Amino acid sequence: MKTINHSIGGQWTTGNSGLFQKIYNPATGEQTAQLVLGEAGEVDAAVCAALAAFPSWSNTPAAKRARVMFALREVMNARRDEIAQTISAEHGKTHDDALGEVTRALEVVEYASGISTHLQGDFSRDVGPGIDSCAERQALGVVAGITPFNFPFMVPLWMIPMAIACGNTFVLKPSERDPSSANLIVELFQQAGLPDGVLNVVHGGKPAVDAILDHPGICAVSFVGSTPIAEYVYTRGCAAGKRVQALGGAKNHMIIMPDADLDQAADALMGAGFGSAGERCMAISVAVPIGEETADRLVEKLATQVTAMKIGPSTDAEAEMGPIISLEAKERISACIAKAKAEGAKVVVDGRGLVMQGYEDGFWLGGTLLDGVTKDMSVYKTEIFGPVLSVLRAKDYPEAVALINAHEYGNGTAIFTRDGDAARDFAKHIQVGMVGINVPIPVPVGTHSFGGWKRSSFGAHGIYGPEAVHFYTRLKTVTSRWPTGIRAGAQFTFPNME
Repeated sequence: MKTINHSIGGQWTTGNSGLFQKIYNPATGEQTAQLVLGEAGEVDAAVCAALAAFPSWSNTPAAKRARVMFALREVMNARRDEIAQTISAEHGKTHDDALGEVTRALEVVEYASGISTHLQGDFSRDVGPGIDSCAERQALGVVAGITPFNFPFMVPLWMIPMAIACGNTFVLKPSERDPSSANLIVELFQQAGLPDGVLNVVHGGKPAVDAILDHPGICAVSFVGSTPIAEYVYTRGCAAGKRVQALGGAKNHMIIMPDADLDQAADALMGAGFGSAGERCMAISVAVPIGEETADRLVEKLATQVTAMKIGPSTDAEAEMGPIISLEAKERISACIAKAKAEGAKVVVDGRGLVMQGYEDGFWLGGTLLDGVTKDMSVYKTEIFGPVLSVLRAKDYPEAVALINAHEYGNGTAIFTRDGDAARDFAKHIQVGMVGINVPIPVPVGTHSFGGWKRSSFGAHGIYGPEAVHFYTRLKTVTSRWPTGIRAGAQFTFPNME
């Protein structure tokens, strides 16, 4: 049985906790490994290694740090299939979906490769008599990331490349459900020439998270996960004096206007609602068709496609959706469907009870389509994080916009329409951080930044892109004057450069 260890200071170690957790293949339900679980001692060892590596790494020229990112890009491209297989073996997503995760991670690595430009400061000569002023951004020190199961490779690489390219050292606490991707990231960075101690991985649960949030040697924490935990991380981390960005959950709506291409909209909803088994914070989980005619036609198209969706393991090249991450998640999602039916929703397609021949012990659910959902139902209020698409009918566009703006989450949203006026109004007035116009999953590319509004995000900065430079550095402004042989005498008024 394979044991998945921590990586601390460039060495693989089981640590001293003596705690282990089973790791499963979601497609088969079989145990594939045991994971060592760290606690405060392992976190402290990782922080000490990162602190020891920080002086040398932060003083390494930015151009030289960028060369590690260039090398990482080549290593990742050469090992794309291996990376995707590692993701799928523990998460369950299809091979093509896992390859897409690698591609989006590469975007951030490529952006981090330009760190010399991103860190360029400002200089102003003669802001006063013989006085010059310059501004620069400096690394914080040791920073940490706490990442979720749904993108075990991509989300850590939303954080690590920008953080270390800026000159920080890093401690990663990945999800304990699919940890092998995090260890593979360490191997890839080692192959790219990253010095020991710059990147460390500690596996664990809440004790490890709390140790990160409380450790005085950690300056900043990045988090992606559910809203209750995001709020906890933000509150506790800030109380400990840390800079924190904590990205939480979502309930993403897609408005379908009467003039939309319904075939295009249905295809978009299939991919956005059921891709990766709906285990995405940017999944569309609520379709909002405008008018009864639009709704009836859309539900008819969706019912046909959901029923025909190809479900299978990642080794099946034709599979469009894989299993759920765990048995517990499968049971929770099934209970949500049952409650929706009890509250009055119509179960148009029921994904419960799916049995995969040859994979009977796997964590399988089919796609579920619910119609007649209302804003008072629990299936609408909560984040299901599974292959469940709800249809909530709106009589007109203003009602749909008001519905979205009233929801506690504000992560992503979309509108499908041919009407430029409606699209422009939607982009301006919708109270959501990431907006798609005829784009169902509007995840920003690596040159922009990712971040939701309302209870989908805690903290002032988005993740990756330009926002990451500001999060992982702090501003220093230097005002200087060199002796000119002229003595001005003591000045008791506030400096005004005149």
